[in-house]
Amino acid sequence: MTCAAKTPDVITLHGRRVVGGRACGEALVTTQTISGWGGINEREGSVIELHHQLYGQTFAGKVLVFPGAKGSSGWSAYFHMCRLNGVAPAAMIFTRMTTKIALGAVVARVPAVTDLDGNVFELIGTGDLVEVDGDAGTVTVTKATD
Repeated sequence: MTCAAKTPDVITLHGRRVVGGRACGEALVTTQTISGWGGINEREGSVIELHHQLYGQTFAGKVLVFPGAKGSSGWSAYFHMCRLNGVAPAAMIFTRMTTKIALGAVVARVPAVTDLDGNVFELIGTGDLVEVDGDAGTVTVTKATD
């Protein structure tokens, strides 16, 4: 009897480019919006908003999957500081396009997509390997193995 290795599930989603470029990393997923000003630590790239699903977790170098931004226009300045401090996400995938999130993605200079053809909160889990191709507007998800 031979044991076959389980082939990981791979999902490809198509959406709309916000910021071009390509990045790959581990997904960090939340169904809650993120407040930039007062919600993140721009020196560490972590969520510091009390009662947030991601409180205490870092998004530095990860693919951040979230609905979008909340709060003031300071949101983009904090994510810009994350980039300058080397702790920005590798890429962003979000579901609610606003001027705050668009500017934040641009100043963070990370690939970003929105308007995907599947429910990202059902299809992507924290720990999945995600490749974002901002130029093509595609997201390739390799499900984490158990």
